Amino acid sequence: MTEKAILNQAVKNRRRGIKRSFSDKLISVITYIVYAIFAFVCVYPFYYIFINSISANNLSERGKVIFYPMEVHLKNYSSVFKIPGLMDAAVISVLRTVVGTLFTVLVAAFLGYMFTRKTLWKRKFWYRFVAATMYFNAGVIPWYLTMKMMGLTNNFWGYIFPMMIQPFYIILCKTFCESVPEALQEAADIDGAGTLTIFFRIMLPVIKPILATIAVFAAVNQWNSFQDTLLLVTKDELYTLQYVLYRYISQASSLKSLVSNSTNSAQLAASLAHAATATSIRMTVTIVVVLPVILIYPFFQRFFTSGIMIGAVKG
Repeated sequence: MTEKAILNQAVKNRRRGIKRSFSDKLISVITYIVYAIFAFVCVYPFYYIFINSISANNLSERGKVIFYPMEVHLKNYSSVFKIPGLMDAAVISVLRTVVGTLFTVLVAAFLGYMFTRKTLWKRKFWYRFVAATMYFNAGVIPWYLTMKMMGLTNNFWGYIFPMMIQPFYIILCKTFCESVPEALQEAADIDGAGTLTIFFRIMLPVIKPILATIAVFAAVNQWNSFQDTLLLVTKDELYTLQYVLYRYISQASSLKSLVSNSTNSAQLAASLAHAATATSIRMTVTIVVVLPVILIYPFFQRFFTSGIMIGAVKG
């Protein structure tokens, strides 16, 4: 047996020989119960949405589906995937998420790094200027007029440029860069490395944890965004997945209102008895939009603690 195996066996034997008191067992039981309740509270909303999306639409509309699916079917998903232009919109959403995340991460990393450089002209002023934008907002109309003046209406780059500079991400990168030993940069300066060389060859590899964290935040923000499409885009070929699904939900709600207010509502409701309801559509669309984020999120979760906590503590 190797030394490591002997040590592990000794630890196991020692644990078996320890008798736990009643109070220790009680605390363990209470802890498990509390964590089980917390896990249930976190997981149940997603489970509830999923079982309602695959259950009978009339039962889901009346709130009968609570703990398990009833009369399971997949017609809601087939209806959603038949929406005209859905695949093209999905391509736009993926493209804006990838390109937008890349630009946001690079800009946040570079500005965060530059704000730690004492050679930057008026760096404290510019840092405070950027941070101040977190608390002041001109409003939708000035923002729209600015975008229109810059030619970003009906333009794919209207999804990218307005979201490139995010003060919160810049602050995270700046704090993380300050935790990196200055000796690394000083050694590179002595060797004649320039600012860009130090940034790309030294700082970027060192601050990967915070970059991964920011990438997740930025990607989720880009993926879920639809208001900029609503305000800036009128061309069908630039519609995002979220906006197309948003219009689909709005049409379903309008149809429900029509059924409720129609003078011949009984006949109209009968003809739509087996059609998708507003509730089932909302549930199905939520699963379609959230599922990609849920699948990608676990791969980046391990970077969160190291990314944010290391940057938050200076020593």
